[in-house]
Amino acid sequence: MYAILDIETTGGQFNEEGITEIAIYKFDGHQIVDQFISLVNPERDIQPFVVNLTGINSGMLKNAPKFFEVAKRIVEITEDCVLVAHNANFDNRILTTEFRRLGFTFERKTLCTVELSKKLIPDLESYKLGRLCRSLGIPVSSRHRADGDAIATVQLFKLLLNKDVDKEIVKQAIKIDKTKTLAPKLLSILDELPSKTGLFYVHNNTRTILYIGKGKNIKKTVNQLFLRTTKRAKILQNSVVTVSYEETGNDLIAQLKYIEEVRINKPQYNFKLNLKAIAIQFSNENLLVIDRGRTLGEKSVVLIENNEFKGFCYADLSYQISNIEILRTLISPMENSVYNREIIKKYLQKNTVEKLIRF
Repeated sequence: MYAILDIETTGGQFNEEGITEIAIYKFDGHQIVDQFISLVNPERDIQPFVVNLTGINSGMLKNAPKFFEVAKRIVEITEDCVLVAHNANFDNRILTTEFRRLGFTFERKTLCTVELSKKLIPDLESYKLGRLCRSLGIPVSSRHRADGDAIATVQLFKLLLNKDVDKEIVKQAIKIDKTKTLAPKLLSILDELPSKTGLFYVHNNTRTILYIGKGKNIKKTVNQLFLRTTKRAKILQNSVVTVSYEETGNDLIAQLKYIEEVRINKPQYNFKLNLKAIAIQFSNENLLVIDRGRTLGEKSVVLIENNEFKGFCYADLSYQISNIEILRTLISPMENSVYNREIIKKYLQKNTVEKLIRF
């Protein structure tokens, strides 16, 4: 679970700033499940340059709650969460300072979308939130206001999760519960899984991925795995501590991600893939395969350029799809292997996708 946040402050000397606005979106890796947005009376002056930047002035905050009045809500919405922010060190420092003034120790794991973006989307001109979002076609409303910047960070974080094929982000956020015995533990795991198309990841007590699976119904496929009686399956069932998952929206993306992530992560209990395929050519050298995404309004996009499979992404806006420069940045690269090419070719022969764009 993640608490994706943005904070606006008064400015001023280090560790003497006060919070003027805070926005927190609780995100389970798939959707927003809770949110908290509020102006805050900092009980101190706001620097003039900050007023010009954010538009927040002292008059707006006169009747706003003071920090101690919203502190409990902040603790509750961030409990058992990893804090995610663009420049997380700053936001975490401001929060811990405010709580320290109240005599409370506030400690949370943090993830910084600046550092993650530099690693997963290298070679961009700028990693400032506004410019980064512009490069990725992510809309930002109310720039330098907590709510606008926080919701933009949610969209950026969803993209970064998709590009993280090593699953390092997910591994850090997994909560390990070692207290349950086998049967209740497996039932509890199943209760938290969706009946949707995608991949799932079986983790042990060190968060290591032991097994990667895929299915058109994640819950049903994991249940079938838990019901197997082979020696290998029994060992896996006894080792599982938690199962994370990733919805893909359609089976084409699930197949492509499955091959890629088994190859990269090499899970102990996955059988070695027997990849046999014939070389094929696509009917068009430059092609976008558009199909349904994970949520209403979202689309999955497979990019074939110069007769090479480049990878896939998800897009919420037609602008992101129609602008090839933005699309190339959104794409999670994949191997242009004969096997991946055959997966795409066979899928297009057997299924009707929402749209094919030739360019």
